[in-house]
Amino acid sequence: MTEWLVRRFVRDAESTQNPRVRGEYGTLAGTVGIILNIVLCAAKAAIGLVAGSVSIVADAVNNLSDASSNVVSLLGFKLASRPADPEHPYGHGRFEYLSGLVVAVVVLAIGLELVKSSVEKIISPTPVEFSGALVAVLVLSIAVKLWMAAFNRTLGERISSEALQATAVDSRNDCISTGAVLASSVVAHLSGLNLDGWVGAAVGVFIIWSGIGLVRDTVNPLLGQAPSPELVEHIRSTIMSYPGVLGTHDLMVHDYGPGRQFASAHVEMAAEADPLESHDLIDNIEQDFKDRDRMIVTLHYDPIVTDDPEVNDMRHWIDQAVKVIDPRLTIHDLRCVPGPTHTNVIFDCVRPHDLPMPASQLARRIDEIVRGHYPRCIAKVTIDESYVSSAQ
Repeated sequence: MTEWLVRRFVRDAESTQNPRVRGEYGTLAGTVGIILNIVLCAAKAAIGLVAGSVSIVADAVNNLSDASSNVVSLLGFKLASRPADPEHPYGHGRFEYLSGLVVAVVVLAIGLELVKSSVEKIISPTPVEFSGALVAVLVLSIAVKLWMAAFNRTLGERISSEALQATAVDSRNDCISTGAVLASSVVAHLSGLNLDGWVGAAVGVFIIWSGIGLVRDTVNPLLGQAPSPELVEHIRSTIMSYPGVLGTHDLMVHDYGPGRQFASAHVEMAAEADPLESHDLIDNIEQDFKDRDRMIVTLHYDPIVTDDPEVNDMRHWIDQAVKVIDPRLTIHDLRCVPGPTHTNVIFDCVRPHDLPMPASQLARRIDEIVRGHYPRCIAKVTIDESYVSSAQ
């Protein structure tokens, strides 16, 4: 069914980095979610009101909140697919994150209201009528939500959408909450033990917990979270795959919404090589990123002296020596400036953001290490902060 819907409603479905294609995937997921959630809400509300069950009504309201979430997500995908304009030169992709934040707030508000009504039912319980129709509606709801979870997970993985992945998790959670409501109804019918209010409260708390998780997941990219280790490794390995590239560092990635990522990095190449050829290679790397990954990558050329054996040996020794402080430390852009009494060894060191040692203390410690091995040398270290993490 999922593949049939994709073929029917998404053009060029394989071009998942294309904002238009992402928008059509989002429209498909949102439309299917709205239709199914409204149907489930109506069926549960009718059964819940007839049976006098606050937990079933709570589950119906949960489906209504899911439908409203689908509406907001649908609008978010529509707005996110708009092209860049003079006022928004990086596009409108973050609308997808903003829509997720609105959904999370709505989910939290509904969860709080459900807890309130369920507590009232606990204080003043009323009997719940049990029927075959009630069981049928709840079982059907579980089956539909299982399919929706798989449907949204498939689409979310295909277009790398946190919004759709969250929707898939929410649908899975709905299966759990509806299963709890069904269990409480069966228990009440068989034993006379009325757990309706308690189960309704549990469903409400579950919704609140999901809302908190959604808030966290949507706020992080808006604040500027670090790129995934997989993306960092992909960029680094791609740059290093070109002949003539000796190293890369100072990678930074800026996220303006799914499929709208910009990156910059420094590329080390032999200083003895023809600068025009080095520049041409860098242009080719940037263009390849744009063609293959739809990512704008800006690269800075760092010339490295490679025909001085002493400098090469020093660069290698210092690069290994600093790892005594922390295995993640790396150096780059090393050069020597000799003088009559000492030699300045100038280089940068990349400091992981979570290293407890302050930058000034780290620079002093590295200078001590260098002086211990090269008595006539003074290390002039610039500490770079790392904004990315490597894949494990």
